[in-house]
Amino acid sequence: MDTGAVIVIVVAAVLVLLLLAWALPRLRARRSEQLRSRASEERYEARARQLAAERAQADADERAARARRESAQAEQRARQAAREREAAVEHRERARELDPDVDEDIRASNGAHDRTRA
Repeated sequence: MDTGAVIVIVVAAVLVLLLLAWALPRLRARRSEQLRSRASEERYEARARQLAAERAQADADERAARARRESAQAEQRARQAAREREAAVEHRERARELDPDVDEDIRASNGAHDRTRA
């Protein structure tokens, strides 16, 4: 091989190395920018999902609180109904005792009968 050919090969190799030295950082920078962009999109998606999850949790908490309130109100109404039933029984017994048309034997047997039911 003559000297001219060696020089051409060396110059070509140096040019290829210079081209690689110039292109590789730009390729890396482009790849880094693509990764940053994807990471930003993922962060945006994560935040949107986090907000949706927080809204869903707040809704679930609100529904649970409402259910607890309604349950407490239902229990209170049930206790009130039980008191009203007791009062009705007491009034019925008092009316039976006060009724002049009720025979003493019936009054006594009803009283015994009512006591056995309770």
